[in-house]
Amino acid sequence: MKLALNAQLLSLSETYRSGGISRVIYHTLRELSRDARGQDIHAYVPEAPPGWNGLTFHTSGGRTEKPAMRIVWEQTLFARELRRLQPDLVHGMSYALPVGWSGPTVVTVYDLSFFRFPRAFKLANRVYLAAATRASVRRARRVLTISEHARRDIVRLLSVPEEYVDVAYPAVEDRYRVLADDEIRAFRLARGLPQGFVFALGTLEPRKNLAGLLRAYAQLPRPRPPLYVAGGHGWHVSPIFDTVRQLHLTEDVHFLGFVPEDELPLWYNAARLFAFPSFYEGFGLPVLEAMACGTPVITSTAASLPEVGGKAAVLVPPEDTDRIAQEMQRVLDDSQVRMEMRAAGRIQASRFTWRAMTDKTVDSYRRAARGA
Repeated sequence: MKLALNAQLLSLSETYRSGGISRVIYHTLRELSRDARGQDIHAYVPEAPPGWNGLTFHTSGGRTEKPAMRIVWEQTLFARELRRLQPDLVHGMSYALPVGWSGPTVVTVYDLSFFRFPRAFKLANRVYLAAATRASVRRARRVLTISEHARRDIVRLLSVPEEYVDVAYPAVEDRYRVLADDEIRAFRLARGLPQGFVFALGTLEPRKNLAGLLRAYAQLPRPRPPLYVAGGHGWHVSPIFDTVRQLHLTEDVHFLGFVPEDELPLWYNAARLFAFPSFYEGFGLPVLEAMACGTPVITSTAASLPEVGGKAAVLVPPEDTDRIAQEMQRVLDDSQVRMEMRAAGRIQASRFTWRAMTDKTVDSYRRAARGA
C-alpha cells in the first residue's frame, strides 16, 4: 500500500516548536523508517531527518515554516503532489486534510482544546482549527487520537461515530530515565538547587492550573521546599504572577522559562516531586516523562491524565487546592511513599511505547484502506 503522510509539523530542532505534536510525528516516522510494516511510505516534511532509510522524503524547505504558508501549501501544492503520486491513502498528521484530494484518508486530532478553551487561541487560529478539523473528520475514513478522553471529546463535540475513532497512545524518549546519582548531584551543584524541591512544567496559561498549584503550594508549612516552574509564556499570564505576589511567594517560586528537552530529564530526576494539576490535556506527556525518570507525580483527575498516571500517580481534582496541598505535603514528608511511587511510576511509563503507537497507527491505515 502506498501511503502519503503530511508531516509538516515535524521539527528537528530543540525549541518550543518540537512540542508534543512534533514528537508524535517524529517517532511515528522513526518507527516506520526502521520497519515500514510492508508499506510504501512517502513523508512530506519541512526537512528530511539525516540517515533515515525505509521512507521516501519530500521536503518543502522553509515554505511551510509559518502557519499561513503551511495552510496554503497543504491545500495547493500538497494536493497537486498527491494527484501526481496517486497514493492509496493519505494521512493528515495534524488536524487537516487537503480539500483537493478525494481519495481515502486518515486524520489525527490530538485534542479539542480550541473548542474547550477557545480564549487560549488567537481568533484566526481558532477559526481555522475548528473549520479544518470539522471538515477533515467528516471526510476521513478513520480518525486517530492520543487518548480515550480525546476520543470521547471527538465523538461528542464533532459528532463522529465512535467506531471510526482509533486511539494510539504516545510514549517518551529513552532519555527520560533514572539517571546516575553523580550526574544529578553535579546538576544540582551547577544550578544551586537544594536536595528537595517541587518541579512543575507547562505553558503559562489558565488551563495548566498554575494559579491553583500556587495556592496549594502556599499552604505548605514553612520552611517549604522551593517550587521551580518550567515553561514559556502563553496567554493570560498576569494572574499567575499576581498570585505569586499576593501569596508572598516571590522568594520560593522560580520561573525557568523554556527548558530544552535534553535538560528536562535532569530536572525531573533532581526533583523530589512533580506537580501537574492541569484542567485539560490531550494526553499529558510531562506526567509520563516524570514517572519514567522515577519522580513521584501528583496530577489531576481531569481529562486524559488518569489514563496516563494510572495507579502510579496521585490523582486530585484540579480545583481542590486544599487536597492538592495535603497530597503534596504527604508525598514530600514520607520517603516510603516516594519510594513506592518511584517504582510504580517506572512500571506505568514502560507500558507506553512508540512501537505500540505506530502499530496502532498502521492498523488504522489498513482499516481505512479496507473502507472501514
